[in-house]
Amino acid sequence: MNFKHLYYFWVTAKAGGIMRAGEQLHTTPQTLSGQIKLLEEWLGRKLFRKSGRQLELTEDGRLALDYAEQIFTLGAELEAAVRQARGGRRVLDFRVGVADSVAKSVVYRLLEPALLVKEPVKLICSEGKFPDLLAQLALHRLDLVIADEPLPRRISVKAFSHPLGSSSMSFFCAPTLKSRLQGLFPKCLNDMPMLIQGGSASVRQQLEGWLTRHQIHPQVIGEFDDAALLKAFGREGRGVFMAPTVLEAETVAQFGVDVIGRSDELVEEFFAVSVERRITHPCVLAITDAARDRLFSAV
Repeated sequence: MNFKHLYYFWVTAKAGGIMRAGEQLHTTPQTLSGQIKLLEEWLGRKLFRKSGRQLELTEDGRLALDYAEQIFTLGAELEAAVRQARGGRRVLDFRVGVADSVAKSVVYRLLEPALLVKEPVKLICSEGKFPDLLAQLALHRLDLVIADEPLPRRISVKAFSHPLGSSSMSFFCAPTLKSRLQGLFPKCLNDMPMLIQGGSASVRQQLEGWLTRHQIHPQVIGEFDDAALLKAFGREGRGVFMAPTVLEAETVAQFGVDVIGRSDELVEEFFAVSVERRITHPCVLAITDAARDRLFSAV
């Protein structure tokens, strides 16, 4: 592949048109169009189509743009890694993928020790579905994945799960909603509005089984992949919600809610998934040691 052609395509797609891209690249529209056409011929696919007087990406064009973004972002990082040094020491890029089902307050506490290692560290975080992040890990685009479940056996990725710790779950609600509760926990949840984690959260299936065992029938009015959004609805009195007990004090202080009960039957686990069986990366070592020794030690 001629990467100059790919670069011209990338700039044109980001600029939104041939004219703007030509101005940025200091070249004529005719030259730019010719270079992009050569790339299309090499790929055997059209990357742009005309929409009135504008150009828009085809489906193949959007796919090509995604790869071009990664290629040229990595190129910029390569240049920075070679050129950049602070006090004569090279900065360590630490790329972490975070499963979207993990509470971000927990993620911050887990990742903070990585910024305290001796080497200068640049933390690069991305969020997504666990299987997608594992694919990135397999391609060495990530150094670590933080998740609420271990590596699934059905996924053929050569990686290893390192348990970080676990937390029981606490139930919360706004004071206005608490006044409506009747009876003791957990029976007081009957017929109450409830906000629950999305289907991708490991604790979701546990919750459904727990409700069945205790013969509790709340009114589920919303489910959320984003824990912060779930708590925001809970703060406004829209429903009872649960969060890890390790975050209990923080949840009460930040969202102005009350604890109405706890359950040791519901447990959320946290894992660091890496390609290393024996951890040697300094940031991953700092994370695993701090999680086991401090964050989850008292839970």
